[in-house]
Amino acid sequence: MNKYSRLIVYTLGGTLFISSFIGMIVYGYKTFYIEEEVGSSDNYRYHFALVAEEIDNEYWRLIEKGARKIAAEHDIYLEYVGPLKADNDQLLKLLDRMVSVKVDGIITQGVEGQRFVDLVLKGVERGIPIVTVDTDVKSSVRKVYVGTDNFYAGQLAGETVIANTTGEQYVGIVTGRFDAINQQERLEGFKDAIQETERIQIVGIRESNITQVGAAQATYSLLKEYPAINVLVGLSALDGIGMVEGLREIAPNKDVYLTAFDILPETLNLIQREKIDATIAQYPEKMGQVAIEAMINLQQSDLLESEIFTQTIVVEKENSDAFLQGERR
Repeated sequence: MNKYSRLIVYTLGGTLFISSFIGMIVYGYKTFYIEEEVGSSDNYRYHFALVAEEIDNEYWRLIEKGARKIAAEHDIYLEYVGPLKADNDQLLKLLDRMVSVKVDGIITQGVEGQRFVDLVLKGVERGIPIVTVDTDVKSSVRKVYVGTDNFYAGQLAGETVIANTTGEQYVGIVTGRFDAINQQERLEGFKDAIQETERIQIVGIRESNITQVGAAQATYSLLKEYPAINVLVGLSALDGIGMVEGLREIAPNKDVYLTAFDILPETLNLIQREKIDATIAQYPEKMGQVAIEAMINLQQSDLLESEIFTQTIVVEKENSDAFLQGERR
């Protein structure tokens, strides 16, 4: 190979290496987390971090919206971070990072396991108060939990099924993530509500990975394996929408009672169109607001309460108009 040929080979090889290296960095950044900057934290009263389960999830965006509203009113710099896709390992890495940069306070979803407990302890030992939102880990030294009483929310879903059905009911459950504590608590609450009602039994449970597509696939799988299912219950925000899609694919004419979770606009529209019978309303914007208010108070002293439960109610067609019109927050 002459000098000119070697030069071409080396140049191409170098270009390929640099391109691959840059691609790896970009891919890793987009895969693991996105950080949204709103300016420098130097000119603010406090610097708080909100670590979301999944950064572009509609539900978490509502929590962020509520948090930003209160943060703006109190001259607080709020850093919003999270994995691109729900991933406990990446969430914990981001939590560790926020502890390491010594923000003034961290609001995050609780994650089951000793690693989360240790990271919370690490933060608190460094003088960083930590508030759990949406999902609690009571075994940690977090200062306060803000959000739904998830066991009670599951009970509401069960009571709704009992009140609105007759005869034998075979229930298929779509849960966001098997390893999510809030999903586990909702499922336990549902089981508690129906345990003495012999005509209602759970026949199958599938995971949606908190995505609409995943919920549709889970619904298809449930009905294919258990065609007797006549009740579907979704335990996370996008499950109801996905269950409607999955039911349309495999059994469009089947009469199935559908109970969803959360009051995303599409969920409410499907209730209005009688595609979903009921949903359990949480108030994610309110969670974000209360979490910031609690964190402000924690900058001065500990809070007396260890749990602040936000409202949870059943929404059906009869009372869905108020939510669609934005009359309830």
